Amino acid sequence: MNLIRLVLIVFALVFAIALAFSNPTMDDYLRFVERELGRALDKMDQTTPTREQQVIRQIYAARSKDLLESAVRPRTTRQNWGLFSRFKTQVSGTDVLVIGVAGRFIPIKGVDEATLKIGRMAF
Repeated sequence: MNLIRLVLIVFALVFAIALAFSNPTMDDYLRFVERELGRALDKMDQTTPTREQQVIRQIYAARSKDLLESAVRPRTTRQNWGLFSRFKTQVSGTDVLVIGVAGRFIPIKGVDEATLKIGRMAF
């Protein structure tokens, strides 16, 4: 075995170990969902009066943790494949599929639609 092959194998192993250690957890996923809901609120219809927007944000801030724990966590399954995880959530008839790898989340299906439905549940 030549030196270049050995170095490539070592780098591949180090990369795989780094992915395994940075594999997102369920709590990481819930924080991702919370951020996505916050972004949806930021994109709120600008024709809505400012006072009404503030009230909606205050309600969301007060209830977001409860909403995530009651509506998202019980309806989410995590498949841990070592180097990455697959998160599948069922929200009001919408399937959400997100891949978590290296501490990041890649939405695959249904995130925008589910974000709107979860946001409505808060009110």
